[in-house]
Amino acid sequence: MLGDRHVRILDQISVFLENRPGCLSELVGVLADRGVNLRALTIAETDRFGIVRLIVDSNATALTALHEAGITATVSPVVGVEVPDRPGGLAHLLTLFDGAVSVEYMYAAFAGASGRRVMIMKLHPPEKALAILESLHDE
Repeated sequence: MLGDRHVRILDQISVFLENRPGCLSELVGVLADRGVNLRALTIAETDRFGIVRLIVDSNATALTALHEAGITATVSPVVGVEVPDRPGGLAHLLTLFDGAVSVEYMYAAFAGASGRRVMIMKLHPPEKALAILESLHDE
């Protein structure tokens, strides 16, 4: 079952970048220079720009570094959920939402507990999603 699943609200940093060579390197370089460690990253792109979504080990340090470098960044809450690292682990989790919760977007973190992976999800409505996920923890 999912009773031992870890569920956490995470602060996600989002950055809009031009779609040109070197922008992503500059972004992660700014963070690296301040000692910020990336925990998860995804990029959604168009012809002209991309949205980089990050989970980092220190939001305060990351935001200060980005703003000082002239990079606009916003913070939004997302849900981090551990899923078993096996075929069907994510499929089972998503069936629990049973049409009551929609996944706006999702990506995987770099690591999770042994035998598990962390999925980062923007869920709607978030309150209903959390209630479902927290009820699993009580099983």
